[in-house]
Formats: sequence, C-alpha cells, structure tokens
Amino acid sequence: MSKMLEEIREQPLALERTLKAELRGMEKLRARFEKQRPRFVVLAARGTSDNAAQFGRYLIEVATGIPVSLAAPSVSTLYHADLRMEGALVVAISQSGESTDTNVVLEEAKKQGAFTIGITNEAGSTLAKIADYALLVRAGREKSVAATKTYTGQLLSFYMLAWALGADLDLDDLRRLPELAADALKLEKEIAARADRYRFMNHAVVIGRGLNYANAFEWALKLMETSYIVAERFSQADILHGPIAMVDQSFPVFLLAPPGPTWPVMNELITKLDGLRAETLVLTDRSVQGAPKTAIRIPSRLAHKPRKGHVQLPADLYTPIPYIIPAQMFAATLATVKGLNPDQPRGLSKVTLTL
Repeated sequence: MSKMLEEIREQPLALERTLKAELRGMEKLRARFEKQRPRFVVLAARGTSDNAAQFGRYLIEVATGIPVSLAAPSVSTLYHADLRMEGALVVAISQSGESTDTNVVLEEAKKQGAFTIGITNEAGSTLAKIADYALLVRAGREKSVAATKTYTGQLLSFYMLAWALGADLDLDDLRRLPELAADALKLEKEIAARADRYRFMNHAVVIGRGLNYANAFEWALKLMETSYIVAERFSQADILHGPIAMVDQSFPVFLLAPPGPTWPVMNELITKLDGLRAETLVLTDRSVQGAPKTAIRIPSRLAHKPRKGHVQLPADLYTPIPYIIPAQMFAATLATVKGLNPDQPRGLSKVTLTL
C-alpha cells in the first residue's frame, strides 16, 4: 500500500487533532478581529496550498463579506513592488513553511503594516516564525510527496479563520468534520473498482464550482503529479466559454456536484456532457435528485442545515473536505493501477523552493 493512501486514511484523526489544538487560539483571534476587523484579506501560497487558498477565498467572502485576493508572489520576489497593506490581513499557506516566495510576501506585508498569519504543518518552520500568528495544521509528518492530509488540514484551518473573522459558523459543525471525513473513507472499495476503468487514461478535465472549485484544481493536480495525466481544471462557468469544444465521445470528465447553490448549473452541465457522450464520473450527494448513474454517492448528511435566527449559509458549506477525500483516493488508486508510485512522482520533492 502507498504512503499516500495511508495518509489519506489518517485524515479524520489529523483533523480532530487540529481542531482540539487550535480552537482556543482562534477564540483570541476572534476577539482581536472584533476590535479591529481587517479591511481586506490577501492569501499567498503555491501548489496544493494555493488550491486551499482558493477555497479560503470563497469561504471568507461568502461567510464574512470581507474581500479576499490571491497574492501574486512574483510582484514581491521578482518585481520588488511595494504594496500598501495597511488594514489588511495577509495569510501565507505552506505545508512545510519553507516556501521561499510566500515567506517573502509575508515579510513584505509586515513591513507595510499588515497583520500576518501563517498556516503550516511545521511549528518550527520559517513561516511560523515570520508570522504574527501561526495557525498549525496538526497532520503529523507527511511522507508522500503528494499532499493529502495537509490539504484537508488547511481547509479546516480556513473554516477556523473564517469563524475568527466573524463568520456565523457553528463550532459543533466544525467538530463534525472529522466524522464526515471518516464517512468519505468508507467509499474506498467503490473508488478502487471505478479507478480500474481509467487505467489507460492520459488526459482528463475536472470541473467544480463555488466552494468546491478549489477541489477541482486539487483533484486535477493529484492526477497530474501521481499518474502523469494531462488534467485540465475549470469552473462550470468557464468550461462553457470555449474549452468544452475539446470534449467529445469517451473524453474523461470528473465533476464535483454537491447539493446547494451550484447543483442546478452543475446538473445542466452533466446533461450537456451526457449529450456529448463524454465519459463522466460525478461526486455528488446521495440526496440529490436526478444525479447520473455514473456517480460516486457521498453520504447525504453532509449538507449544512441553516439555523433559525442566524445568517443563512449555503447548503454546500461543509462539503469540500469530504468531497476531496474520494478524489484523493481515486488518484492514489489510479496511480497504483497504472504501475506507478504515487509517493515518489518523477521530478518532484516534498519541499519546492521558488522565487
């Protein structure tokens, strides 16, 4: 068995550890932000961490109304531009905490008057030392080059950060996320059976929307780095603006289609792809009516249930963590089926240093 698959299975415990260790610090941050709310948030990351940042952008904007931008590290590292960061919260995300360019972004932001947070799996890392506050992912050492448990730990960190920024999230819902992750792991046998069908696949498209848009990027990345598949990733809206022309009969298309605001448009796309006779595989909720037969059904209790007297948050609010886990298992299993080692992709190492 690959280390990647072993680490995928460790995610419920890793999430539980992170929650228990970090929630008290989030209470202090929430008190700070109640006194001085940031005018805007900037997120800096690379690779898998950048995909987590994409999720963080959607979550913070949807749940708090604070504008969020994704940093372009080259603005600081190559162009040496001085950005006005007064009143900003700048968050750098890095599994190792040693990503050179994101650390530079954080250092420059501090000089320009921003409050800074580092989200990392390494307490002794450079990032943790630079940041005004370190939000630690308690995933334990990740041995596989392909990140899995650190990615879901980063997603969880963004839920906690959104709560600290004033989002009307129920902490009891956050405490259920490890359980939901465990539910998703029960799909492993079904996913292994599905993966065998794609053993000769060398190209694919992955599609998501909204809170699961980041997961489309992450699923595609896992296919690229573990099975060397040319995997394009799109939002449901963007693929209709031209790229869908490359989809024809038997073209592999993977979709993340949870219940909630994105389901109607995702369902329309699924119908269109069916008309094109594409080879589709859909991750969706068991409760969704009209879901295609070529679906991996995620447990239906994932949907967020609005609370009376509280801000109405979307039904897909807590789907990203349990939805990416089947995608991770699919990638790990497919690599093995293809005779590849997902733990040691060619040309890659665990820590990537760029400027």
